Amino acid sequence: MDRDWELFLLPYRQTVDELKVKLRGLRDMYVLRKEHGPIEFVTGRVKPINSILVKSKTRQIPLNELETEMEDIAGIRIMCPFVEDIHDVVDMLKSRNDLNAVYEKDYVTHKKESGYRSYHLICEYPVQLIDEVKVVLVEIQIRTLAMNFWASIEHSLNYKYQGEYPSEINNRLQKAAESAFQLDEEMSTIRDEIKGIQENYRFTKD
Repeated sequence: MDRDWELFLLPYRQTVDELKVKLRGLRDMYVLRKEHGPIEFVTGRVKPINSILVKSKTRQIPLNELETEMEDIAGIRIMCPFVEDIHDVVDMLKSRNDLNAVYEKDYVTHKKESGYRSYHLICEYPVQLIDEVKVVLVEIQIRTLAMNFWASIEHSLNYKYQGEYPSEINNRLQKAAESAFQLDEEMSTIRDEIKGIQENYRFTKD
């Protein structure tokens, strides 16, 4: 199938660019209001053509059905300071007028067997083109910094071993994932204790 890939991917690039600007704007708004922001930073990417072709072959997705069957051609990743911020961001995204959540995958509560944790939202996003509004699928991943660190390292190792880890390595990766999650939970506990101390101090001072 002949395809003008630059033209095909243009709405996806526009989707990623626009959402990065909008979500970073939300983060900056929290800073200006001197409130705790659930968004630490935002990244995004459009899937490389070669990766699209490999996935379409692996998942048996016809090239003429990419727009409806491959939900992660456009990808946004939102990093949160604390685990509880993840669901706040999910609720925030679901309430937006420019996003329509199609379905979600909660790998935070229900981790993958590998130990992977993240919250995935598959959304429809309307892109204004020259002569039409095109609705594009975008995958938004929401995770903590610790979850992102583990996932990034595991992803790079996955290329080396092509997904076939030795059992010892696989066990150690699972333990490392649990350690990362325990770190997240500990940091949340510390934050709650500090908030309690501050509130008690203000109460006794008043």
